Amino acid sequence: MSRWIAPLIAIFTVTGLQAQQLNSTPKLVVSIVVDQLREDYLQYFGNTFGEKGFKRLMNEGLVYHSVEFGFPNVDEASSVASIYTGTYPYYHGIIGNYKFDTANNREISIVADDNYLGNYTNDKLSPLALQAGTIGDELKIASQGKSKIYSIAPNASQAILSGGRHANGVFWLDNYNGKWATTTYYKDIPSYVDRFNSTEAIGNLSEKTWTQSHSHYIGFPYTKRTAPFSYSFGKADKDRFLKIKQTSLINSEITSLAVRFIESAGLGTQPEPDLLALNFYAGNYKASEESEEYSYEIQDIYYRLDKDLEKILDAIERKIGLKHTLIVLSSSGYYDSLNKYPENYKVQGEFYPNRCTALLNMYLMAKYGQGNWVNAYYNNQIYLNKKLAEEKQIQWSVFTQDVAEFVSQFSGVQDVTTAGEWMINDTGRSAYFRRGMYSKLSGDIFIELQPGWIVINENNKDRKEYQRYSSIPSPVFFFGSNITKNDVYRTIQVTEIAPTVSYILRIRPPNGSKALPLQEIMSSEK
Repeated sequence: MSRWIAPLIAIFTVTGLQAQQLNSTPKLVVSIVVDQLREDYLQYFGNTFGEKGFKRLMNEGLVYHSVEFGFPNVDEASSVASIYTGTYPYYHGIIGNYKFDTANNREISIVADDNYLGNYTNDKLSPLALQAGTIGDELKIASQGKSKIYSIAPNASQAILSGGRHANGVFWLDNYNGKWATTTYYKDIPSYVDRFNSTEAIGNLSEKTWTQSHSHYIGFPYTKRTAPFSYSFGKADKDRFLKIKQTSLINSEITSLAVRFIESAGLGTQPEPDLLALNFYAGNYKASEESEEYSYEIQDIYYRLDKDLEKILDAIERKIGLKHTLIVLSSSGYYDSLNKYPENYKVQGEFYPNRCTALLNMYLMAKYGQGNWVNAYYNNQIYLNKKLAEEKQIQWSVFTQDVAEFVSQFSGVQDVTTAGEWMINDTGRSAYFRRGMYSKLSGDIFIELQPGWIVINENNKDRKEYQRYSSIPSPVFFFGSNITKNDVYRTIQVTEIAPTVSYILRIRPPNGSKALPLQEIMSSEK
């Protein structure tokens, strides 16, 4: 009988190792992207945090203190898409919250799609603009469709791009009715979402109030306000839900719905891992004339977000267990400043796009003949009339280079790059612009202005863009399932997040991802 003992021991050992490996894979991934989250603000406001929110992630998790996005015009949509696909707009196609519709000379949502109606919204949207797969898409492939994937966000583009093409359901707060909306592209609207919309959604309330949580905050010495703030959002205000999305109220709403999913969706209860994607807000409150950069409002948003994060962690612990859950919390990598200057403060200069394009068109008519050579200026890009150039048999590369040389002479212009340059060159400075562009949507000329200049839209004088190129300290936290506590201060790339989550889930990285998993995760599992 002894000759059977050794093989049996080997079988049991291998089986035990396989079971141990399976158990080390999280049952649930909760991926959180906080719009405009800043590492320095976490430090400034940390004295108001409890021990079970941000501090818990800092004290027990793996923290990367600096994430670089590496492309221009980072915003909600382009950052979320890059986080979940592990690649840049050049490949995933999401160049921003909006795209310019050259046929109708207007901006539209990057996820606009007339082929799909909305539920609890009039918006027609889908994820089909996304040209690369997401973490959720790969998880669906690996699990043969069994993994559940849900996404919740303040805005449609965040929710849709976090969920990807194959999510069970995605939800965002509609701008006009204050209910949790989705698109008919996705087929799953759980009954508890319908019940939530009927009874608890913020749109059911005649008025909602945001009041200051403390009598004062000490994060900034520059705050002008002396009395605690209080804002009311009543039915008479047609923009009330847009305003609410700039407050801590939206984070509380997302938390309530997220807890409902954790308690009722059966997440983490099957052999295949599930994914819950959440998006929160941590930017300035811009809706009030009294809004300021260094405000009590931004400190209150962080304070309450810390409490919301604690509620989510507690709900996960009760229902699934944090040891079975991977929490990934990252920032969107940019920050919208309020840019209020004192009286008599002299800015570097003012750049007027309409004047620029009008003079450019006059120059091109003088050189190449009559016609409307410039279609539009949008988001620091010039869209040229390629059809007209083809009709006049003008060599496109020569034409765009003439445009670039002319525009570069305008005051305030730091650099001008043509689409031809970033299409063929992925090194040096061209690589930076290339990563943020998508050939079917981006303009033909990209303009970079000098810092300190203001872009003034002549069609909307209130819409001013202030050029500021300060690096925003953007963190990412990994916490939970088999994550070893560590603080990493080297700069990592945003494209490394998705392959790292994929590595932990033991699935392939998204199909557009070229980066390797973060070395601290790989080395900890050896």
